[in-house]
Amino acid sequence: MSQEKAPDDRGNVLIKYLLGPRDELIAAGRSVFECGDVEIGVFALDNDLVSWRNQCPHMRGPVCQGRIMPKVVEPVASDGTVEHLAFSEEDRHIVCPWHGHEFDLRTGRCIGRETGLRKVNLEIEGDDVYACI
Repeated sequence: MSQEKAPDDRGNVLIKYLLGPRDELIAAGRSVFECGDVEIGVFALDNDLVSWRNQCPHMRGPVCQGRIMPKVVEPVASDGTVEHLAFSEEDRHIVCPWHGHEFDLRTGRCIGRETGLRKVNLEIEGDDVYACI
């Protein structure tokens, strides 16, 4: 995997790792990469890409390799009862395979907890996508 060093807007030196062509990453839906000593997951959401470190904040499990599923919603009737379960058309979640912690793929936020996944910034240059770590 090719890499180059570049400063961020705060003067920190980041290493840019070439992940591949944007179209291929979108088509794959999910890809996991080793960038030096950091493993990351890249996910296609609505023709956009998001990336997270492949480490659950709970016990460092390989969260990016978990099951991807639509967010479960419970429509509540006027009397407060749940009529049925449904699935969100827009929101996608990923479930850590070790202990079942669930995260919003777009925001990285853990559902029901005050924690989340660590974001990896992506840069697009021409058709190529780079992870900046």
